[in-house]
Order: sequence, then C-alpha cells, then structure tokens
Amino acid sequence: MSGIETLAACAGEWGGTNRLHDPHTGAPEDSTSTLTVASMLGGRFVRLEYTWTWQGEPQEGAFLVGYAPKTGRASAYWVDSWHNGHAGMTCAGTADLDGTFDVRGTYPAPAGPDWGWRTVLRPGSDWLTVLMYNVTPDGAEEIAVEATYTRAS
Repeated sequence: MSGIETLAACAGEWGGTNRLHDPHTGAPEDSTSTLTVASMLGGRFVRLEYTWTWQGEPQEGAFLVGYAPKTGRASAYWVDSWHNGHAGMTCAGTADLDGTFDVRGTYPAPAGPDWGWRTVLRPGSDWLTVLMYNVTPDGAEEIAVEATYTRAS
C-alpha cells in the first residue's frame, strides 16, 4: 500500500487532544480536538479537517494532502484559523509507505527572513498523530503542536 492509500484508510471520525505550545505564554495548552479524514478524487488526495480550542475560543483547520507516485513527492495545503488566519500554506515533502507524511512550508516573519513550518502526519490502524514544528531561518525546530487522535466509536 502506498503512503496516500495508508492515510486514506484512516477515513472516518477521530477524537483526541491538541497540545499547542503557545508562543505567547511559553506554556503548553491542551484542548479537546476532533478530526475528520476523507479520501478524495478516487484516492488521489486525502482531506483532514480538525477542531480545537485556544483559551476557550473555537478554532479549526484543514489539510489537503496528495502524493505524486511518479516523482515520489508529497504535497499539502494547510489552513488554520489560529495559525495562519486568512492565508494558506503550500507544503512539500515526502511520504513513507507506512503513511507518514513529512511536509514543509514557509511563512513571512515581520522584519526578517521567512520562517519554516514542518508538519508530520503519522497514521496507525487505530491512532493518528499530527506534529507541527516552527522552524527558525537557521533551521532549528521547536515543537508547536502535538495532536493525538483515536478512532471515534
């Protein structure tokens, strides 16, 4: 099974916890999170839509994930109400046969060079994790989000 097929096999409803490593407070904040995974366009893409909260305010986001078998490249388009407001982020990277997607994008930082953003999607048969890292211009990574999910019953 290819990586996109493994991720597509996660189609359905998931529940779990979103841990935001809040850059404003320097402390992690946990919230309840939901995740819906759906295969699209005959399995060419997978859509992940999630909800979470920050300081009691509802938030939501989504990924559209793809994989090009001829080039072996993974792609994702990411939107999130808290992290990137009205802009989306185009990401590119790799996909493993186990369904792990590791993609990177960039975002503008005021008064300086762009920063990076790395997202790792790791699916299992009854669990799924989403890890997001802030990447400084010199390449140092710091965890920003740890979301863990199990299949909703």
